[in-house]
Amino acid sequence: MSIKKRLILSNIGMIVIPIVSLLILEVVAGYLFFYVLNRKPEGEDLQFFLTLRFGAIVMILVITNGLLTYYISRSIIEPINRLSLAAKKISEGDLDYSCATDLRDELGRLSNTFEEMRLKLKEADAIQEQYYLNRQELIASISHDLKTPLTSIKGYVSGIQDGVACTPEKLNRYMSKIEKNANDMDGLIDELFLYSKLDLEQLPFTFEKVKLNDYFEDYIEELSIKLEKEHGIAVLYHDRHGSYIVEADREKLNRVVMNITQNSLKYMDKTYKEIQVILSEDQYEAQVEIKDNGSGIAKNDLPYIFDSFYRTDTSRNSATGGTGLGLSIAKKIIEKHKGKIWADSEPGVGTSIYFTLKKVK
Repeated sequence: MSIKKRLILSNIGMIVIPIVSLLILEVVAGYLFFYVLNRKPEGEDLQFFLTLRFGAIVMILVITNGLLTYYISRSIIEPINRLSLAAKKISEGDLDYSCATDLRDELGRLSNTFEEMRLKLKEADAIQEQYYLNRQELIASISHDLKTPLTSIKGYVSGIQDGVACTPEKLNRYMSKIEKNANDMDGLIDELFLYSKLDLEQLPFTFEKVKLNDYFEDYIEELSIKLEKEHGIAVLYHDRHGSYIVEADREKLNRVVMNITQNSLKYMDKTYKEIQVILSEDQYEAQVEIKDNGSGIAKNDLPYIFDSFYRTDTSRNSATGGTGLGLSIAKKIIEKHKGKIWADSEPGVGTSIYFTLKKVK
């Protein structure tokens, strides 16, 4: 019951209860006084009866008002005290103190709203703590990934300075290694810069209408020539002849497809290597599936592959290449397009990475 209704009923009770009680008292007391005790309704007996009746009226009013006031104030003050205590606990940093209640009145709703706020603060605190841990991990990952090629470069430079590269062939090999490691560092810095700009929402997006089937026909033609020549990988394109007009940033979309295909390249372990790009749609979205026949991803790794700096090779072996940011960048770009990205994989068979883009009517 709401506080307003309780106050109205309390005020009514303060009027009705004394009146009813007085009527009952009048009948019962009059019967006992005049008929049972055989007193006369006149003179001193009547005056004594009226005095008793007045005292009873005062007593009834005091008891009625006192009980109703106590009940109403208790039903209001107790929830306020609990809420005040909860506010104090939360202000002191105790986010585990619950103020949830089953009350259905205004104070009950206020307490439950306060409880929702407490839970959101607790969630935000957990996110902040996780963010701090992620930042520490990010710093450690950046340090590791920058230090590895830098150490290698220093080693080759020292070799050249010490005269180890004493032949033109050795010198060319050392210089090639230095160039490769420098390019790796440059790529890592570029990806870190892109990731940070996406994270800080400082990267501008230029959206336009893009017909995905035409886009992928051109992109796949160029990609297939490159992958087949450099890696011996066949690229197949499947178009289910739908209406694939979406709103997208072409440059950022290129980055998404490039990052996904590069991730697939790292885990190609079969004689016949293949990447498939499959377009499908529903009423509101176009879906892109990029499927490979590589080594696949273990189930316990699958939920984390879009996290920054996550690698399925926990040793962070550079043999597979990459920075651990590629799929994370792809996820951020797709989310900026108001789409979704996810993966499905079967170890030993291959991996499919899906993403969706909103269709333009």
